[in-house]
Amino acid sequence: MEKISGEVVQNLDATIGYGRFILSGALATVELTIFSCALALLMAFLAGLALLSRSYSIRAVARIYVEFFRGTSIFVQLFAAYFVLPLVGISLTPVQAGVLAIGLNGGAYGSEVVRAGIQAVGRDQTEASIALNLTRWQAMWWVILPQAVVVMLPSFGNLAIEIMKATAVASLVTVSELTFQAQMVRSQTGETAIPFLLILVTYLVIASVLTALVRLLERRFSRGTAGA
Repeated sequence: MEKISGEVVQNLDATIGYGRFILSGALATVELTIFSCALALLMAFLAGLALLSRSYSIRAVARIYVEFFRGTSIFVQLFAAYFVLPLVGISLTPVQAGVLAIGLNGGAYGSEVVRAGIQAVGRDQTEASIALNLTRWQAMWWVILPQAVVVMLPSFGNLAIEIMKATAVASLVTVSELTFQAQMVRSQTGETAIPFLLILVTYLVIASVLTALVRLLERRFSRGTAGA
């Protein structure tokens, strides 16, 4: 009995030790997710609006950006941000390189969400805005985008979860996020099952929180457009 009790205590201590590593990794993952999502959202709207521009040059630049980041591996993009940019005088920390690569990659996919969301709004809305003597950009800002955002939110929710999962690639440039910390535990203890089971649960919890936030935003935007 004493031997069994000692083993239970030892396993509990080990699990608590794993938990400290995983908590540290979870905080780094959340930080990466927040900043990457912010950059992705910015780039998604910039590129999405550019894809709808009347200017061929602007559309061409946006299309090159989208196709480049959708058509190349995020691993290559990350290594380019961390190892290639210093060759032209731009040195980034591992976290900055991770945010840049993941954010730009997510923005490329998000741009199509923005473009499709805007095009989903009926043309009659634009015509009504013109009848009210609004400029094209006033119509876009005050009439089209508020309605389009409701259409975009579910897809943006999926994109946010994909970005959160993509933060695992940042471990390749020594960012101490969840996957990196699990690998550290495995290298130090030889234990694989428990640390990776813990990060599996942690990823699921973070994804559930993101899903809940998106649903809350959907309800609020839906009420706002319904009232309008």
